Amino acid sequence: MADRTERERVVIENCAVATVDADGTEHASGHIVVAGNRIESVGAGPAPDGLRDVVRRVDGTGHLATPGLINTHHHFYQWLTRGLAQNANLFDWLVALYPVWARIDEDMVYAAARGSLGMMVRGGVTTAVDHHYVFPRGAGDLLGAEIRAARELGVRFNPTRGSMDSGESDGGLPPDFAVETTDEALAATEAAIDTYHDPGFDSMLRIGVAPCSPFSVTTELLRQAGELARRKGVRLHTHGSETVEEEKFCHEKFGMGPTDYLESVGWLGDDVWMAHCVHMSDADLTAFGRTGTGVAHCPSSNARLGAGIARVPDMLTAGVPVGLGVDGTASNESGELHTELRNALLINRLGAHKEKALTARQALRLGTYGGAQVLGRQAETGSLEPGKLADLVLWRVDGIGHSSIADPVAALVLGSAPPVTLSMVNGRTVVEDGRLVTADEELIARGARDEARRLARIAGEAG
Repeated sequence: MADRTERERVVIENCAVATVDADGTEHASGHIVVAGNRIESVGAGPAPDGLRDVVRRVDGTGHLATPGLINTHHHFYQWLTRGLAQNANLFDWLVALYPVWARIDEDMVYAAARGSLGMMVRGGVTTAVDHHYVFPRGAGDLLGAEIRAARELGVRFNPTRGSMDSGESDGGLPPDFAVETTDEALAATEAAIDTYHDPGFDSMLRIGVAPCSPFSVTTELLRQAGELARRKGVRLHTHGSETVEEEKFCHEKFGMGPTDYLESVGWLGDDVWMAHCVHMSDADLTAFGRTGTGVAHCPSSNARLGAGIARVPDMLTAGVPVGLGVDGTASNESGELHTELRNALLINRLGAHKEKALTARQALRLGTYGGAQVLGRQAETGSLEPGKLADLVLWRVDGIGHSSIADPVAALVLGSAPPVTLSMVNGRTVVEDGRLVTADEELIARGARDEARRLARIAGEAG
């Protein structure tokens, strides 16, 4: 669908609507009016009479409308290394895969980004984060390749320019030729912000600053990267408290746990979000709540790597902003966010709170408004409200997989992934009847397959 003028309207009617607004407003049969790239009205019953410049009407009978899903943590390049190191914990998994990842180049990252984004967008994601931190020397413009792929697919993109400056010779895990010097990483990060970052309300592209983790970057890089981000007015992102091994590493090297260490270098605040945060003490949760530090909860990846169960109910009680993340597809081969709605609910019920851990509506909130909070975009997206950006999904819940579930939100969260009849980003259609309309899915699949085979061959020859 071509971009429309501000006056041109799309009207969606006769669908169940979960607005995910502050009151959790829902309509058993309601409407949404989109004007240009904004939501003009949402409410019960049919759309208002007398609307002008209506270019399309959608009959949403049998569907649930929600805000678009927001993925708050990913590593797109890992699309090319799915299914490897299947029975490893995080550190062993990294040791197995870093020598492969160190061979990526621009063409590979472009194909991987198209695969990662295509899978997510087809499954209802309208805003995506990527954390790219592997920059082998001579590999080309890797961040630019991701940005090109996101623009082509029409997704709202928040890439974070990652970095590592602690290679094998310094006691780190990645090969030395896959890391940068501290100065190189900082200079490249600043250049990415200056080149790409758009802070506007309806921005389709925002850059974040994202050194990889406490065990792959130096203290100096963490500290200076935080200072750079705040000087430039952009957000900060990294991994935190993912495993017991990381906890042990931080105590041995820094004399404190990950949260205390990150706070000591200026890495807690309402402009910061951390991926995973599985092993958090009560004091850690209090610190995150006090500072407004956000969490990207990645339940499938946490389970795949045996990392543990994050304390999401306790985070919410402590006032911690929490969103959902796919994480890289080398540790979450499904590659889409609906899985995380379901697994966030189910896996947290295996923890201390059992069946009272999370409700279906809380899980949906994590995947929508919670993600917007984590990214600092809650005024723009994450709920269906007049004036917000038109990022929305129409899920079919009257088919064989869902028709006997009376509660459409439960059908979405507890059931299998419903077909996406319509997905809009910034008022533009990106999915229609379960298929991407902005890219050829078969070409994406072939490109990813070919580049995955090329990477495997190059890594095998090097190893």
